[in-house]
Amino acid sequence: MREQVWQRSRSPRSRQQSGLRRAVPAAAAVAVGVMTMGALAPPAASAAARPDTVQQGLNSLVHTDGLPAALAGTQDREGRTRDYTAGVGDLATGSKVPRDGQVRIGSNTKTFTAVVVLQLVGEGKIRLDAPVDTYLPGLVRGKGIDGRRITVRHLLQQTSGLPNYSNYLGDDVRYFEPRELVDIALQHKADFAPGKKWAYSNTNYVLAGLIVEKVTGRPLAKEMDQRIIKRIGLRHTYFPAPGDATIREPHPHGYYRDAADAPLQDVTEIDPSWGWAAGQLVSTNSDLNRFYSALLSGDLLPRAQLAQMRGSTRPAEGTFGRGARYGLGIVSKPLPCGDGLYWGHGGSFPGYETRGGATDDGRAANVAVTMQLSDEAGRKRVDKVVVAALCR
Repeated sequence: MREQVWQRSRSPRSRQQSGLRRAVPAAAAVAVGVMTMGALAPPAASAAARPDTVQQGLNSLVHTDGLPAALAGTQDREGRTRDYTAGVGDLATGSKVPRDGQVRIGSNTKTFTAVVVLQLVGEGKIRLDAPVDTYLPGLVRGKGIDGRRITVRHLLQQTSGLPNYSNYLGDDVRYFEPRELVDIALQHKADFAPGKKWAYSNTNYVLAGLIVEKVTGRPLAKEMDQRIIKRIGLRHTYFPAPGDATIREPHPHGYYRDAADAPLQDVTEIDPSWGWAAGQLVSTNSDLNRFYSALLSGDLLPRAQLAQMRGSTRPAEGTFGRGARYGLGIVSKPLPCGDGLYWGHGGSFPGYETRGGATDDGRAANVAVTMQLSDEAGRKRVDKVVVAALCR
């Protein structure tokens, strides 16, 4: 699939992996002809002369991979945290990268959506093995597609066979209602029969979000805010309102280039409505560490639903890398240091790429870079920094 080119919507309401891949054309972006990197910042908690492995990893992402900026947040078994930065926060002004700055976290949003759904399962308001048609009667119909055969579990597990709407958005630059995104997907035939295979599709999570709204009678954003964000004290995480193309708090600017030799374009401000329940959230590395740690420790889900989330995983190496398995909105990956698994998701969004997760014994790490990565090798190098933080 060719890289889609996008710009910020000016409406008054104004691919996958972790998976939302789109960008912004020069018509609505600030082109940066020369990428000049500033001095690399030392870890916020230490001015040690020799940077540790995490700082070295961020430095390499900036100097070797040419990324404008890289940020990391870590937490050890004792709960001690540390923030890192490298590069430049704004190429136009040369400003520093803000410590623990806000970024668009893309498909990490899916884990938040899955948590809300599973909370409702625990409350007896949703059944995992109920057909989608139970909650959204008649909505999911298409070529080989029938909402009476697709279950809520299929949606969360990415085994529905539903086409990925974000592969078909083209260059349309306007505010999208969630049902419009579903309609785009339903114009295409099913990829496979429900439950027969695994394939990543943002459509699954838009439908999951619609089910939340139907069952609760409240906007998904409010349910996330009440059930997760306020509950565990995520002070820098929010679901942008319709028409909000900005990032509220201190943040590094996000960039995009449509070819290796093309100038970088500033795509920080963009209408995120096309991501919705699949990828609309804004957050920070520290909040993501808190979220995944709270999730694994049982602070967000009853034991039965957490077991369901982590159980029945399906191989997802083609999308998430070696050894990756996809549960219900969460991904497990083995640590190469022989120290078990870590659980997270990761996300891509125009201008930003995030990777990370947490372990059962309290370790957590998340890394964000300020350019969406289109190559597998680049994503592996970001993953390497996450692993370095979790394995040290």
